[in-house]
Amino acid sequence: MTKTIRNRRLRYSVVIIAVIALVAVFVVRLVDIQVVQAAELNEQSKAKRSIPVTLYGTRGSIVDRDGTALADSVTRYNITTAPRLVKSFTGKLGGTRVKQVSVDAALTAIAEASGGEVAAMEKAIAADPTSDFAYLVKGLDVKRYEAVRALDVPWLYPQQQSARTYPTGATTGNLTGFMGTDGAQAGLELAYNSCLAGTNGSETYERGEDGVQLPGSTVTKKQATNGGTLETTIDSDLQYMASQDIADAAQQIGAVSATATVTKVKTGEILAVADYPTVDPNDVDATTDKGAYGSRALTDSYEPGSTIKSAIAAALIDQGKATPTTGISVPYSRTFPWGGTIHDSEYHATENLTLTGILRDSSNVGITELGARLTTQQRYDVMKKFGLFQPEPGIEYPGQPGMQYGASPNWDQQTDINSMFGQGISTTAIQVAGIYQTLANGGVRIPPHFIKGCTTADGKTIDAPDVQPERVVSAGAAEQVTDMLQSVVTGGTLVGMKPISGYNIAAKTGTAEVADGAKGYGSDRIISVAGMAPAEDPQYVVTVTFTKPGPGHKFSSSAAPAFRTLMSQVLEKYRVAPSTTEAKTYPSTW
Repeated sequence: MTKTIRNRRLRYSVVIIAVIALVAVFVVRLVDIQVVQAAELNEQSKAKRSIPVTLYGTRGSIVDRDGTALADSVTRYNITTAPRLVKSFTGKLGGTRVKQVSVDAALTAIAEASGGEVAAMEKAIAADPTSDFAYLVKGLDVKRYEAVRALDVPWLYPQQQSARTYPTGATTGNLTGFMGTDGAQAGLELAYNSCLAGTNGSETYERGEDGVQLPGSTVTKKQATNGGTLETTIDSDLQYMASQDIADAAQQIGAVSATATVTKVKTGEILAVADYPTVDPNDVDATTDKGAYGSRALTDSYEPGSTIKSAIAAALIDQGKATPTTGISVPYSRTFPWGGTIHDSEYHATENLTLTGILRDSSNVGITELGARLTTQQRYDVMKKFGLFQPEPGIEYPGQPGMQYGASPNWDQQTDINSMFGQGISTTAIQVAGIYQTLANGGVRIPPHFIKGCTTADGKTIDAPDVQPERVVSAGAAEQVTDMLQSVVTGGTLVGMKPISGYNIAAKTGTAEVADGAKGYGSDRIISVAGMAPAEDPQYVVTVTFTKPGPGHKFSSSAAPAFRTLMSQVLEKYRVAPSTTEAKTYPSTW
């Protein structure tokens, strides 16, 4: 009996010791987990259940003068997964019958719904089978996203983001520019990126071991901020017309490139800036000419030719050196003491021309004879006041020529002469438009501009251009030159252009030789027309320019049909009242 009790006590002791030892092991392990490895295990656990999500700030829109979107942001979806959770499951896979769905079947269905590739998705999953994140397909539109979501695959996780679209395509691609994988690449997208760009935010959510998001677990760490809206002065309908007009004309005359502009006289607002060729920002890779990524009207400098003569005539009248009827004898050519020679575009016997006749016939010799009544500095200063030789203050656009000229011209004797008929100096198409806006506006220049400003997400307007008016020449000088330019249409270099019924038009042609590097000038030409209507009270200025037209089209008369078409469309679109008086002209000869 005593032995039995002793054995029983021993067994109890062994059991107690074993229990104590087991508890000790658990305590040690618990301390190790909760104290020694607590921080590390916490992070590992959190990393497996806490999922970061980027909240995308929507990029702001670029809109025309009426609010029509030229560039906009649309919602797109990336489909992601956690590779460690990818496995077969029981579900309908978009059908009506519950079944066992293999991984291969699920990926095939996802590819069909999204337009993705099974091989690419398999590669993404296999890259790290134990990870919690991988992209399966990116950039789905709403229709494809809904198709994927309808499959009800448990290990798919959509990620919403913003993508760029350009509703007006190539029509305004020269202005809007475009976005690339590295952000803004060209045009207004690049110039105003700081206002347009949204600011991304972030949030996290937790999901269980089965990959399902835990309700109520989302925590927003930073709110996203949308970008601002860039408001332009562009009329997208007119922009389309201008684009079609110069594209058709350029192809007909075999020009390498072309531009067209439309400016509202009283405000300096640019309503259209068209280029040919141009880029479709929805399909940039289709454009092989990288020069078309932007706007040649804004970035290409060229020698303007005879369109500059109107500014010289206005300066002569303004400073009392000539009147519209001042007459001189004009030979076909002039030879200078240093050996330089100039001549008119077509041979003629010596003619008695007035300043009006010089503009009418676009005489190089005549404008240099009268223009010499102004000093070199006076002519330089007035051309600079007209907007030449300097960047446009009202336009922010990448690639504009610097044109940082000094206070005095650095010209040789021949360039001093040539500058009076637009050779040896550089302008852009927009600067030429600015000259004619100034003349049409009674001698007051309003810097050309096509941006009103950018309205930020909180309602503030920033980036408004500096467009302070400045008087360049007197109202009388501007009005007289405008009247003189009507002779160009009624009996001068544009006499062959069909009239625009009911309207008096004042315009000037330009034919400039193209510099051929060190060889001087070659046979290529740049032809242009710049004009305004109605001449007695100008409302709109239109310019067209064609670079290197083909054989038979080396004269500015080949640019006239496009000018007439576009000006007619402008007058009709804005319901400009017809002229009520006859065209005012001055004697062209004496």
